[in-house]
Amino acid sequence: MRRVLVTGGGTGIGRAIARAFAREGDAVTITGRREEPLHETADGFDMTCRTADVTDEAQVAALFDCAFHVVIANAGAGTPAKIRDVTLEDWNRTLAVNLTGTFLTFRAALAAMPSGGRLIAIASTASLKGGAAVPAYTAAKHGVLGLVRSVALDVAKSGITCNAICPGFTDTDMANTAIDGLMTRFDVDRDTATGMVVSGNPMKRLIAPDEVAAAALYLASDGAASVNGHALSVSGGET
Repeated sequence: MRRVLVTGGGTGIGRAIARAFAREGDAVTITGRREEPLHETADGFDMTCRTADVTDEAQVAALFDCAFHVVIANAGAGTPAKIRDVTLEDWNRTLAVNLTGTFLTFRAALAAMPSGGRLIAIASTASLKGGAAVPAYTAAKHGVLGLVRSVALDVAKSGITCNAICPGFTDTDMANTAIDGLMTRFDVDRDTATGMVVSGNPMKRLIAPDEVAAAALYLASDGAASVNGHALSVSGGET
């Protein structure tokens, strides 16, 4: 039985990924800062819930009291603001959770990960292109992809792979926050605001969290043993 760790497993993409691996019969551990969403994710599934802040080195290290076969660095956050409005506090917080959190998670995972292990970062299409309204988030996610590509080269001979999944706007709380913001800013209804959010996706829809989870299952499969250092875009052709 594989042991799988998913950071940010309490909501959204993390929840979908954790449940997908649990359905496969894997031993899944989910982490997050808040207990309630973790237990909601685990309801009806055989999962272990552990609270941790991925920006805290000691808390991340404590998660790895056993070796995990699959580690998915999903925890992330970002709020829209053009560079002139980004405070240093906002910048540091965004880089800490998205980039430093992924670094700390991967570094701790590799201390005991067996051959054939899988490191997967949930990045974003913001890893692959610029975003005028999200410079801090975009910079952090570009950093995640650079980290993934570097780690992939480092671990290749060990049989471990390291890859990134780059979703477009996904039907999660983060997308809903963006939609709510556009409704307020432009005084438009939800359908119009949603259309603005998905305008970059040629399919003109939000990505389903389960679609991202399916990509994670693939990258963790035997069939993806030679997929390494890859940025898998799940974006309807946006990138």
